[in-house]
Amino acid sequence: MTKQKRFLLAEDLLPRQWYNIAAEMPNKPLPPLNPATKQPVTVDDLSHIFASECAKQELDQTHAWIDIPEEVQERYRFYRSTPLVRAYALEQALGTPAHIYFKNESVNPLGSHKLNSAIPQCYYCRQEGTTNVTTETGAGQWGAALSYAAKSFGLECAVYQVKISMQQKPYRSSIMRTFGATVEGSPSMSTRAGKDIITRDPHHPGSLGTAISEAIELATTTPNCKYTLGSVLNHVALHQTVIGLEAEKQMEMAGEYPDVVIACFGGGSNFGGLAFPFMRHQFQTLNGQCAKGKRIDFIAAEPASCPKLTKGEFRYDFGDSAGYTPLLPMYTLGHDFKPANIHAGGLRYHGAGVIVSQLLKDGFMRGVDIPQLESFESGLLFARTEGIIPAPESCHAIAAAVREAEACKKTGEEKVILFNLSGHGLIDMTAYDSFINGDLINYTPNL
Repeated sequence: MTKQKRFLLAEDLLPRQWYNIAAEMPNKPLPPLNPATKQPVTVDDLSHIFASECAKQELDQTHAWIDIPEEVQERYRFYRSTPLVRAYALEQALGTPAHIYFKNESVNPLGSHKLNSAIPQCYYCRQEGTTNVTTETGAGQWGAALSYAAKSFGLECAVYQVKISMQQKPYRSSIMRTFGATVEGSPSMSTRAGKDIITRDPHHPGSLGTAISEAIELATTTPNCKYTLGSVLNHVALHQTVIGLEAEKQMEMAGEYPDVVIACFGGGSNFGGLAFPFMRHQFQTLNGQCAKGKRIDFIAAEPASCPKLTKGEFRYDFGDSAGYTPLLPMYTLGHDFKPANIHAGGLRYHGAGVIVSQLLKDGFMRGVDIPQLESFESGLLFARTEGIIPAPESCHAIAAAVREAEACKKTGEEKVILFNLSGHGLIDMTAYDSFINGDLINYTPNL
């Protein structure tokens, strides 16, 4: 059987602009609010925490296309474009008529999509004279990416890693330290936020909410320091749209167009990075413009143990545990939600990003919750067919793709399924060992 080329790459696929979906959404997201005044936050408000350019991008609902600085483009060229791969072996194993493609973001030097935003955030910090950056990280992919980017731009980096993830994946903190970052498990005794959490719950395993609180506190109490974020906020998803913009061109090279677009979901930057460029075609159709045509089913795959999209409430809430962030309009389980100790540490977040929350509310996408055991079953199948061990987070996207492919097998539909392989699992082998040994369980939150 003659098959088309498995890997779809091209030299000139790298975008020169990011796509800002907030400028074209039919219903604009509600504004973040200052918790003290309950008034919409301003660029000046956010610039106390973030690089000023990131603050501007965060609140920009006017410009659909934002130029990628030349120096950022140059650093992207070290590893982009990333491959779009037809998963023939997975299709064969499933016996499905569906065509399954994955955008392989695991092949860059840091092993995940997170570098796409770490580079511009550190670039903007350096441009305005910042010398130190802080951040949170769960599984450690973001912390590793930021540590590398900070070092390459001459910045000092401090990372608060969720304590349970630090214990589960010790080599990720080793990677961060290799690039010169300081790393602490969160909650810690080094910040007021951390001390308060430990006082209330001495055995708290940590969450992205606790780590965000500590990182923001350090940023706001350290001279010439800015906070950086790996997901949730609009400017982070903006930087990640290089994924979908490349995939759009690569699908054209393959002569196909997706019926289903899938990504795992923690705060939304991974999902938005792949989905938003394709979603703009739906907006163009609504506005009577010439678009690609068929409607795409956009699916965000979250863990069943942290189901903010499928079981959360849409309301204003803090983005962190201590209440240091602006109030964000989002689907949330509550900023004091304590997630289960699943191995997909990057998905253990209580809320959904503002843009994704509005898109979900308006029916442009849907969420599915994936139990931990199903995610690892699908990850193991993917590894044994495609030869890539996926990160536990990416296993959720694979599981959702498998569900869709199985449905096509029943109906005979030849759908085109595209998902984001957002990271590799080579430092997550203790999780795979636990699954293979039968030691993992599913968690159902008491909501």
